[in-house]
Amino acid sequence: MTRVAILQMTTGIDPVVNAATIVGAMEHAKAGGAVMLFTPEMSGLLDRDRARAAQSITGEANDPVLAQVREAAARLGLWIAIGSLAIRKEDGRWANRAFVIDDAGEIAARYDKIHMFDVDLANGESWRESSAYAAGDEVVTVNTPVGRLGLTVCYDVRFPALFEALGQLQCDVIAIPAAFTVPTGRAHWHLLQRTRAVEASAFVIAAAQVGQHQDGRATYGHSLAVDPWGEVLLDMGGETSGVGFVDIDPVRTAEVRRQLPSLANRRAIHDEARR
Repeated sequence: MTRVAILQMTTGIDPVVNAATIVGAMEHAKAGGAVMLFTPEMSGLLDRDRARAAQSITGEANDPVLAQVREAAARLGLWIAIGSLAIRKEDGRWANRAFVIDDAGEIAARYDKIHMFDVDLANGESWRESSAYAAGDEVVTVNTPVGRLGLTVCYDVRFPALFEALGQLQCDVIAIPAAFTVPTGRAHWHLLQRTRAVEASAFVIAAAQVGQHQDGRATYGHSLAVDPWGEVLLDMGGETSGVGFVDIDPVRTAEVRRQLPSLANRRAIHDEARR
């Protein structure tokens, strides 16, 4: 069995404080026998006040959270999947960027969130991620101690084509870090995570933001680990932050794909067939 750790966070508006939380979780994960830690979307800064947030968002080379995490990864000999950080691109726009850091502190992979969260919810919440963030356009996988890891971020979970691509790329595990709103979380969180695990015949590790944040928002929590059959192995609840552990069976993915080879059986659907 391969042990991984999940950090459920209540990220605030100070990157220094958030970095300390992540490094502390890394130490906890290592002490608990994990080979890799997963953190939520926007682990380094969660601030809906974009003018204030802009003062803390820098290029990748100067990001203090990334630097401290890389140092800790090398010191501890621990892999970490940073769910995402807000990174300033060379053109001045921001990227919602996930990172995988290896146990030597090197960046093994980067992924920029593809699908922007532009919605108006019935409770009055309105979000326009695309007004500040540039969407990515690449599907990213990387070899890690948990096998081939596919990278996604939060709202990506609602778009099955991305997960079909990750399944076809033979991902063993897919990371879906998130900062889900409470209304959408109550309605769809568990359903979507289990569905994506089944569709891709892969483990899903969904580290989530939780609780009331300094910027006034509330997030749903319930960080999950789901196996390729759709069974929930870990649910961290919707109340508190902390580190959870789950043991992943490295042969489980292959077993499920042999029993129910949906990826191998899938056929392309063409427009002509629907006319």
